[in-house]
Amino acid sequence: MKAQVMRHEMACSRTSGHPQIAYTQCGAGDETVIFLHGIGGNKDNWSEQLSYFAGEGYRAVAWDVRGYGDSDDYEGDFLFDEVSADLLRLMDELGAERAHLVGLSMGGRILMDFAWRYGARVQSLTMCGSFPSFGKALSQAQREDYLRLRREPLLAGRSLQQLAPELIASLAGPDVQADVYDALHASICRLRPQSYLKALEAAVYFDRTEEIRLISRPTLLLYAENDRLTPPQMGQEVQAMMPKARLQVLPRCGHLMNLEVSALFNEVVHAFICNEVKSE
Repeated sequence: MKAQVMRHEMACSRTSGHPQIAYTQCGAGDETVIFLHGIGGNKDNWSEQLSYFAGEGYRAVAWDVRGYGDSDDYEGDFLFDEVSADLLRLMDELGAERAHLVGLSMGGRILMDFAWRYGARVQSLTMCGSFPSFGKALSQAQREDYLRLRREPLLAGRSLQQLAPELIASLAGPDVQADVYDALHASICRLRPQSYLKALEAAVYFDRTEEIRLISRPTLLLYAENDRLTPPQMGQEVQAMMPKARLQVLPRCGHLMNLEVSALFNEVVHAFICNEVKSE
């Protein structure tokens, strides 16, 4: 059951520069928390988190990655260094010298890259259902097959609206509620097919296995009990690469834990920020 949270005014803005990055801001605290969505999401996926953290005295921000939601599209490939530069630009325009950064799935991968490049700008990291590389799990042929199976339906003319039920079934836990299902469906239907495919390809070839070993900022690794995409044992593998990171598994939810168990998710992330980070 979702907790009822006090609603705060949410303001939508766009950065300068190219591509312009759309973001929603809520609250006006001295500390900033920025939320990064996954490969099938957008900034609206974080509305519960924005309200909660604004109510706890933070400035809470969620963005649309380039090519997603209300952000501009872009030419060329999806490159993680360019996306990290987008996040840095957003922080500069917000006047946030440092921020607590929370990323789900692809958002967590972006944070692995960002924290390695711009560690001084990180106050804390929460990476949810993320891993640094397909590594030995998939051969080159398997990676190509993974992409082919996702490209072919779109290239054959199936719409994202038609594909949404299959994608949701692969991501959501067994107890997903109707309102969460509807939010996921709306997110998937908003995807731009070419931007989605470019992000998928970048994710398959992403590798920050060595770089995350260098991350020294306080880090929480969150995984979900019923996540079939990034199961909890994957979290144990990531923690082995980041021995100072804290690992926690959220019960009775799938990959999209911030939507499926939003109240618990908010409490766990907030407790980490308060108890782990502020005790430094």
